[in-house]
Formats: sequence, structure tokens, C-alpha cells
Amino acid sequence: MGNNPDRGRTISTVLGRRLGGELLRMREECGLRQTHAAEALTASPAKVAKIERGQVPLRDPDVRALCHLYGQTDELVIDRLLALAKADRERRKAHGWWNQYPQLAAMAEYVALEDIATNVRTWQLAVVPGLLQTPDYARALAVGNGHWEDPDEIEPFVESRMTRQARLRGDNPLELWAVMHEAALRQLVGGRQVMRGQLGHLLDVGRQPNVKLQVLPYLAGAHPGMNSAFTIVSFAEPGALDVVHVDTTSSTLWLESNTDADRHNVLFDRVTRLSLAQRNSISLIEGILKET
Repeated sequence: MGNNPDRGRTISTVLGRRLGGELLRMREECGLRQTHAAEALTASPAKVAKIERGQVPLRDPDVRALCHLYGQTDELVIDRLLALAKADRERRKAHGWWNQYPQLAAMAEYVALEDIATNVRTWQLAVVPGLLQTPDYARALAVGNGHWEDPDEIEPFVESRMTRQARLRGDNPLELWAVMHEAALRQLVGGRQVMRGQLGHLLDVGRQPNVKLQVLPYLAGAHPGMNSAFTIVSFAEPGALDVVHVDTTSSTLWLESNTDADRHNVLFDRVTRLSLAQRNSISLIEGILKET
């Protein structure tokens, strides 16, 4: 078989598919074929097909060559594509800590992106976001959800969730904007003692300058976020380079197009406008803590 330095890199990634999809759209809009792109890159049409499917990383000169071929002169668009290509290369090179946790297999791609993201905005209907959970709360969720029959698998899951939270600390911490429905704060996950610890933790972490917390109260009534929870992962200024993650009961769904990202950005903005301001959200959490 021989040694192939590209072996293991020919996989489809979320960021690669986002970049490849945009390049495919640009190529089709100007009426060119994969053979034309291949000539511009001094490559084969098969490689262009892999690029457009998000299966291989793309160098900056290749991004610029394709933009030139497709008549793209908007420097903002080109810079966004270059940033996307860079983020995808970083994602592929990462030998992350998450690989040692089989319990994270379903979430591996999300955690890998979270590790290189600059901003995360999340809307949660029923649970506290994973980045803000205490060990006892995460453990109680794992038991309640019944994901694993073997109790010995729960502790590595809890450990991995706590390791994720390191992104909120350090020299270049992740910017997190978490909006939760009041129901997530009142549900007695693990019982009163566990919830008291979880609510107290929210009050503590809410003081970090890189964390913004908001609560959508029951009094808001019907609202645009009732259908599902979701997370917007950003790799530049929010809105410039986003992918959307939706975790369902049966699968993990990535929404990778500009249209999907724009739609969920608007939805997140609408939910935040209906939510309490951060100081009032903190006051509500304090009140619920006293009642628990």
C-alpha cells in the first residue's frame, strides 16, 4: 500500500463541506465545469470533486485561484473563504483530547469545532448548556437519559464534558452567549441539591467577561424558539462564518449553508430580544436558587 501523507485527511468535514459548497455554487453560477477548476489548480477533476464535497483541505493560493477563475473580486468574500479554509485545515490537523473518549463519538465533530471556534451562541429549551454544567448535573443527565447501560461509561462522559469547559478559560477563551428557557432552570435534574449546585455555578460563571447569560421567562409566552434548541458556532465575528448544530433525539444535524446560518442568526436575535437582560436573568436565577 505504501505511505500516503494524505491518508486520513480525505474525509468530509463540516467546515470542508461549507467551503466546498460555496465554491461549487460560485463555479456553477459562472457556468464552468470541474475540468476548468482543475486546470486552474493544476489538479485532476477528481480532486476538484473532493474539494467540492469537503473531503480535502484547501491551501490559500488555491482558494484565491478559484476565486479569480470564478470572477469573485469582493475581498470580504475572499477573506471569508480564506478564513474558512484555514479553520478547516486547523480542524483536520487537530489531534484533540476528545479522541480518547468513545463516549463522545456522536459529538466528536462538534467538540472539535468548538475547540477552534471564536464564538458560540446557544439556545436551550430544557437543559443547561454543556459548557456550563456541573459534574453532578451532567451525571444526573446521563443517568436520566439512559444513553449507556454500563454505569462505568458515565464517568468518562462527565470527565469529557468538564474538559470541554477549559475553552471558557485561558488566554484566548471562547466567547459564549447562552440563552436558556426558564424551564431549564426549574427542572430538578438530579434533585434539589444538584440543582442548587448547578444554579450557583451559573451565577459564578456568569461573572466571567466572556460569558453572557440570558433567560427566557415563562411570562414571555409563545416565542420563535419553541420548536427546537440549536447552537451557532462561529470562527470569526458572529455572522461572518457560522455553522449551526442541532442535536436531536436520534441524530446530530449540521446546517451548513449561508441561508441556514442567516435564518438561525435571526432566530437567535429574536429569542434574545424576548429574554431578560443579563442582570435581570441573574436576578431570576438567584430567585430560583432561593426557592430550590
